[in-house]
Amino acid sequence: MSSLESVSQKSTLPKTRIVHVDMDAFFAAVEVRDNPSLAGKPLIIGSLPHERGVVSTCSYEARKFGVRSAMSIKEAYRRCPDGIYMHPNMGKYKEASEQVHKIWADYTDICEYISLDEGFLDVTATAHAFGGASNVGHEIKRRTKEEVGLTCSVGLGYTLMSAKLASEENKPDGYFEILSPVALKALIVDRNVRIIYGVGAKTAERLQQMGITTVRHIYANPQHVIAILGNNHGKHIIDLAEGIDSRRVTPYSEVKSLGTEQTFQEDTTDFAYLKDVLLVNAERLSFDIRQKGLYARTITLKVTYANMQSITRSKSGDTTDKTADIYKTAVALLDGIERRPIRLVGITLSNFSAEFDSQLSLFDAGDNARKTKLDNATRTLQSKYGRDIVKPASVLRAEKRI
Repeated sequence: MSSLESVSQKSTLPKTRIVHVDMDAFFAAVEVRDNPSLAGKPLIIGSLPHERGVVSTCSYEARKFGVRSAMSIKEAYRRCPDGIYMHPNMGKYKEASEQVHKIWADYTDICEYISLDEGFLDVTATAHAFGGASNVGHEIKRRTKEEVGLTCSVGLGYTLMSAKLASEENKPDGYFEILSPVALKALIVDRNVRIIYGVGAKTAERLQQMGITTVRHIYANPQHVIAILGNNHGKHIIDLAEGIDSRRVTPYSEVKSLGTEQTFQEDTTDFAYLKDVLLVNAERLSFDIRQKGLYARTITLKVTYANMQSITRSKSGDTTDKTADIYKTAVALLDGIERRPIRLVGITLSNFSAEFDSQLSLFDAGDNARKTKLDNATRTLQSKYGRDIVKPASVLRAEKRI
């Protein structure tokens, strides 16, 4: 192929179009939807004021008092003592999240779910079927309001970072587009360096110590940025500031890991209790990876002790998506750690495969066939009606004890 033919072919390729959807104050919004008397009030979802924990999310009315997600609940209460504090109802939020995700899936198969309430959609190849990428964004907003009863902020971009920034521009219930590097640079040039993806508090502090506080300073002092952050990280930050972002939307079929963890109100040395928590977490993760058609080869236990020291222990073997396998491995790892007060425990699954490759012995075959039949019936019911419709008795007992 000649260089002229190559240029001509490239010019006919569709421009990348990525939609970023961010639900507005998701947990709080679900509670307000289901109890309209909460509307207009400072609502804080997370721990209660007398408990140890953090804010999961809060209404925009609470944010006016300076309350933010991940803030300690004690600090939130200091800032907003008259707020309404509630524990999260994860079952309700997951149900709403599934409704939202189904809407997204109508527009593309390339969806990356960042969390229950946030995700990226690559609509480059499908937008034309819906009247264009802009129309997809507006349709998602409309359907989310009409079908789920919630609002979302939508951004349309040409890269992940541009789409993410666009969705944040007119929150809540907003829509914005950033469709070129020129448009992105014009928007962020005089903003704080933390607007750049990958520039967190510590990185920003290091840059600010050298007088680099805005994106304009990055443009003017690229070599200083590299000197401060190193060649790879520095060049990456410079590229993002210039609107260059090679990252792509990664659908769940390519997910690298999936985990869940629980922080306790009080530190515990009760390993029987910890094993109940691991069983419930294993059952939840089993359901999640089954929904995605995945099998995990590596199971990792995470433990944080009372002194905030965190450790991980992992084991790899045959692929599995079964609660029992995940639980047994996690318990074996737990039994091998030092027994002292623990504040957090969790399980992460990784090294995924789309194929099941576990080896069965002849003696296991009969018993396994019976278990598989029951397991398949459970899967069918859960897939149709949700995870909570049916659970093993052992999981129900563990939930009750917890």
